Amino acid sequence: MSLKGFHIVFVTVSTLLCTFLALWSFLLAPEKSGIVTTLGIVGVLGALVMPAYGVCFYRKIVNHHI
Repeated sequence: MSLKGFHIVFVTVSTLLCTFLALWSFLLAPEKSGIVTTLGIVGVLGALVMPAYGVCFYRKIVNHHI
Protein backbone atom coordinates (compact mmCIF):
# COMPACT_ATOMS: atom_id res chain seq x y z
CA MET A 1 0.00 0.00 0.00
CA SER A 2 1.36 3.39 -0.94
CA LEU A 3 1.74 6.26 1.47
CA LYS A 4 -1.12 8.04 -0.30
CA GLY A 5 -3.43 5.04 0.13
CA PHE A 6 -2.44 4.63 3.76
CA HIS A 7 -3.12 8.32 4.39
CA ILE A 8 -6.64 8.08 2.96
CA VAL A 9 -7.37 4.93 4.99
CA PHE A 10 -6.03 6.62 8.13
CA VAL A 11 -8.25 9.68 7.62
CA THR A 12 -11.28 7.43 7.06
CA VAL A 13 -10.62 5.37 10.19
CA SER A 14 -9.97 8.52 12.23
CA THR A 15 -13.29 9.97 11.07
CA LEU A 16 -15.12 6.80 12.10
CA LEU A 17 -13.43 6.80 15.51
CA CYS A 18 -14.34 10.46 16.08
CA THR A 19 -17.94 9.66 15.15
CA PHE A 20 -17.98 6.74 17.57
CA LEU A 21 -16.51 8.94 20.31
CA ALA A 22 -19.23 11.55 19.81
CA LEU A 23 -22.02 8.96 19.75
CA TRP A 24 -20.68 7.23 22.84
CA SER A 25 -20.33 10.52 24.69
CA PHE A 26 -23.82 11.82 23.96
CA LEU A 27 -25.82 8.59 23.83
CA LEU A 28 -24.06 5.70 25.57
CA ALA A 29 -21.92 7.12 28.39
CA PRO A 30 -22.99 5.70 31.77
CA GLU A 31 -22.66 9.07 33.52
CA LYS A 32 -22.63 12.56 32.11
CA SER A 33 -19.77 14.71 33.32
CA GLY A 34 -17.79 17.66 32.03
CA ILE A 35 -15.03 15.49 30.58
CA VAL A 36 -17.50 13.24 28.77
CA THR A 37 -19.21 16.26 27.22
CA THR A 38 -15.82 17.69 26.24
CA LEU A 39 -14.88 14.39 24.60
CA GLY A 40 -18.16 14.46 22.71
CA ILE A 41 -17.50 17.96 21.41
CA VAL A 42 -13.97 16.96 20.37
CA GLY A 43 -15.44 13.92 18.61
CA VAL A 44 -17.95 16.06 16.70
CA LEU A 45 -15.24 18.54 15.69
CA GLY A 46 -12.98 15.71 14.56
CA ALA A 47 -15.80 14.08 12.60
CA LEU A 48 -16.35 17.38 10.77
CA VAL A 49 -12.73 18.39 10.21
CA MET A 50 -11.23 15.03 9.19
CA PRO A 51 -13.33 14.56 6.02
CA ALA A 52 -12.61 18.16 4.98
CA TYR A 53 -8.90 17.49 5.47
CA GLY A 54 -9.21 14.25 3.50
CA VAL A 55 -10.83 16.03 0.56
CA CYS A 56 -8.15 18.75 0.58
CA PHE A 57 -5.41 16.12 0.72
CA TYR A 58 -6.96 14.12 -2.13
CA ARG A 59 -7.29 17.23 -4.33
CA LYS A 60 -3.68 18.15 -3.64
CA ILE A 61 -2.46 14.67 -4.53
CA VAL A 62 -4.52 14.59 -7.75
CA ASN A 63 -3.33 18.07 -8.80
CA HIS A 64 0.34 17.18 -8.22
CA HIS A 65 0.01 13.73 -9.87
CA ILE A 66 1.69 11.99 -6.96
